[in-house]
Amino acid sequence: MVDRPGLIVPEITERYGVSPDTVRTVWARHPEWPGPAGKRGRYKEYDAQAVADFVRKHIERQAVELEPRRLYTAQQLEDAGIGIKAGTIRADLTRGRWPEPDDAEHGVKRWYGQTAMTAMTSRRSYRRNREG
Repeated sequence: MVDRPGLIVPEITERYGVSPDTVRTVWARHPEWPGPAGKRGRYKEYDAQAVADFVRKHIERQAVELEPRRLYTAQQLEDAGIGIKAGTIRADLTRGRWPEPDDAEHGVKRWYGQTAMTAMTSRRSYRRNREG
C-alpha cells in the first residue's frame, strides 16, 4: 500500500469520525478549509497536514482543566471557558445529555470540575489536553 500525502473525503471521514456530509457541507464551506491538492478518481484530494491543521484549529476544542473537587454552576462552567453556554448545559441536562448535578443545595445545581471535564471529553469535538 502506498502512503499518500493527500486524503479524499472517505478517508477524512474515517480518520476524523464524521459523515461525508459534514466534510462536504460544513467543513469544506469554511473559509479556511484547504483547497484541493489534486484529484484521485472522482474525489478531490486534500493535503493531509492541511486537513489536520484545519481540524486542530477549527474543529477540535481543548477541554478546559477545572479544579476536580470544586463545585461549579452552569454559569461558572461557561465563564471558565469550557466552550458551551450555561443555557446549553441546562438544556442538555433536561434532554439527558449532561450529567445530573453533584450538588443541588438550595436549588442551585452544581457539578464537580471532574464531572464537567468528563462530560466535556465525551462530547464530540472535545479532547483532553495532550502533547503533540
